[in-house]
Amino acid sequence: MNSSKPFLILQLRPEDVTSDSEFASMLKYGGLEEKNVHRIRIEKSGIPDDLVLDNYSALIVGGSPFDISRPESDKSVIQKKIEQDFNRLFDKIVDKDFPFLGACSGNGLLGSYLGASISTMYGEPVSCVTIQITEEGKKDALLSGFPDQIPVLLGHKEACDTTPAGATLLMTSIACPVQMFRVGKNVYATQFHPEGDSEGFALRIRIYKHHGYFQPHEADKIIDAISQKDTSHAQMILKRFVNRYAR
Repeated sequence: MNSSKPFLILQLRPEDVTSDSEFASMLKYGGLEEKNVHRIRIEKSGIPDDLVLDNYSALIVGGSPFDISRPESDKSVIQKKIEQDFNRLFDKIVDKDFPFLGACSGNGLLGSYLGASISTMYGEPVSCVTIQITEEGKKDALLSGFPDQIPVLLGHKEACDTTPAGATLLMTSIACPVQMFRVGKNVYATQFHPEGDSEGFALRIRIYKHHGYFQPHEADKIIDAISQKDTSHAQMILKRFVNRYAR
């Protein structure tokens, strides 16, 4: 894939091993080459003040251990900075309808910016689950031609309680109604991980087993349950996003 402007990937994971694994999966399933990507890990110093969106084809944001619904008094200084930085960035992204794909944390950050309540009401355990494509989702370029339901990998303590105002709901489930939405024509967010595969998730399960997503003794059982799960349609969402906005 050739692109005159690189894709920008912002990552929030503090551990090198999970950050590197997530980045490798984004390259693999997005069909991206490292030379076509500008990667910034923002978990230490936030989003650079001199970031210029017009220098990039599109922006992809990955997951993180941060909880947006955590009381402000319990948030770290860097978490508060990252949330403030994203709010400023979303001012530009939403106004320009700039191509954006946020997964998991990216979903919560965008949903919160748009005024949606973020809470633990629709948290889901680390697992492979089947979610439904809405009628509007079937019309979307990233999902057209997909089956009515697809399996995805996810695991989150919080989610959007409702579809953000002005957004279009693209994917849903009973356990978590807001699984994917779009703002304008080009701004996307998924609660699941389109870059996820069983190998990458096994790594995250081992690293995050004491972070409250599940009981630590359940780690091996969860890894076995997701082993070799086919989430190729979810990964195709990432590939279609990259193909659509490469320029």
